[in-house]
Amino acid sequence: MRTPFGAECPYYYGDFHRGRQKEECRLLGAGEASSRWRSSLCRNCPVPRIVLANACPDLRLRGRVTAGLLGLGRRMDITASCRRSAGPVARPEVGCGLCHPGGPGEAELRR
Repeated sequence: MRTPFGAECPYYYGDFHRGRQKEECRLLGAGEASSRWRSSLCRNCPVPRIVLANACPDLRLRGRVTAGLLGLGRRMDITASCRRSAGPVARPEVGCGLCHPGGPGEAELRR
């Protein structure tokens, strides 16, 4: 679904049919993190860019809302892991290097 800032995000959901005003980030799930989420966080969220660059089905993203200095400047903090390599992924746009060997980032991962 398209975010209020024009990017396609598979985790954003907005329902405005017949006066409804429901927006949520389904990457966060239920709980405290989802209650602190606002659609304004979509402006600088890296998830649409990651999904556009890497369509690997084994890539798993987790998100949380983090506060900046003195509680100001909230943002989305995204961590990625690979189900196949069972480890964290430092650069989710490129991938882990195991799932797609020989791809355009493997040489960068070996450095």
